[in-house]
Amino acid sequence: MVVTINRPDVMNALHPMANAELAGIFDDFQADPNLWVAIITGAGDRAFSAGNDLKFQAEADGKRPAHPTTGFAGLTARWDLNKPLIAAVNGVAMGGGFEIALACDLIIASDNARFALPEPKVGLAALAGGVHRLPRHIGIKRAMGMMLTGRTVSAEEGYDLGFVNEVVPHDDLLSSAKRWAEQILACSPMSIRATKEAAYQGLDKPGVRAAYEHRYDAVRAMIDSEDFVEGPKAFAEKRSPQWQGR
Repeated sequence: MVVTINRPDVMNALHPMANAELAGIFDDFQADPNLWVAIITGAGDRAFSAGNDLKFQAEADGKRPAHPTTGFAGLTARWDLNKPLIAAVNGVAMGGGFEIALACDLIIASDNARFALPEPKVGLAALAGGVHRLPRHIGIKRAMGMMLTGRTVSAEEGYDLGFVNEVVPHDDLLSSAKRWAEQILACSPMSIRATKEAAYQGLDKPGVRAAYEHRYDAVRAMIDSEDFVEGPKAFAEKRSPQWQGR
């Protein structure tokens, strides 16, 4: 599934109605057994998302807009999604826009992409997961260097820091994101979901042993699936596996 944030007139910033719509879209993605990978990107050439629509918020007299229970864009607090998400960042990813990308499993960036968590410059903080995810992605000192200054980072620096998986020419962005998706789709979706769930939930454990010994629902589902039988069988028969996703 490819989702495009389509508010280019405000650099794809999100107001409450857009957040609610995106939450519904990703609810459907999560529930649909025929959708295995999602890509999210922004309309136009300027911005992936400039984050929260501050003009809309200002017109609401500074009242903080209500977000869906699944967070900003319906993603930043969606803790139980074990299907892969790819952010195809086509331009500016600021504040909540960067937090959307950080909530994804892969970030593929156009060579004109820019990233920042500039909330302190406008009296806010990156509370849609940014202050927690970025240190886990790149380490506390590097993250604090971005978050305490609000400075902007290029796509290439994002790659060097480790939160961008690949930087590609702008015109190749969506095809590159789809190339990554196709590589994921070549694998068993049951294995992919087990891997994602174990990796993220394991980070919450106090050490490798605790993470190793924990029992993961998606791992059990993988072991009980048709794909668990099909994979070794296809390998032994020297043919491509026919994944069922169950």
